[in-house]
Amino acid sequence: MSVNGVTGVGATAYTTATTAPKQAETAAEKTTAKAEDTGVVYEPSTDAKDSKKITDYSSIVANMKQELSSKNTQLQNLVNELLGKQATKYTSLADLFKNVTADPATIAQAQKDIGEDGYWGVEQTSDRLVSMAQALSGGDASKADEMIAAIEKGFKQATQAWGDDLPDICRQTVDAATEKLNKWKASLNSSEVIEQ
Repeated sequence: MSVNGVTGVGATAYTTATTAPKQAETAAEKTTAKAEDTGVVYEPSTDAKDSKKITDYSSIVANMKQELSSKNTQLQNLVNELLGKQATKYTSLADLFKNVTADPATIAQAQKDIGEDGYWGVEQTSDRLVSMAQALSGGDASKADEMIAAIEKGFKQATQAWGDDLPDICRQTVDAATEKLNKWKASLNSSEVIEQ
């Protein structure tokens, strides 16, 4: 047996023995690094700019639809009472309502509903129009002009369906909603000026 043979084997064994723990250590470090990387948790910023209130517009729209549905049913019942068996041929909705007579209780309820504090009055109806416009725009005041145009388009379509000029309360409601949407849009512009 030669000394070189033993030395060669011994050197190889020694090198392998010292290298193996380093390789195992490197693998362990990589595993630890991967475990740490996957444990990252996102925490939202607490800056004043990022802490704006987020509104759930889908629930607002759903609530408005539900309320409108029940109020429409109430209005339909009122109209059915008014018309009774008077539904003869007519050329427009205005013609249909020209000769309608109603009992004093129905007239009182209708006046209450369209009064200043009534559900179908200018203030409440324009507020609902604005709330719906804001919800449909996702709270983006820059879309106020589109919403105003949509309200005007609906007013024109209602006028055509009516067949004549709509009652003054309708125009007053559209004007009030337009004014409120313009104020909403202006609030966006004033907040942009402040932020800059």
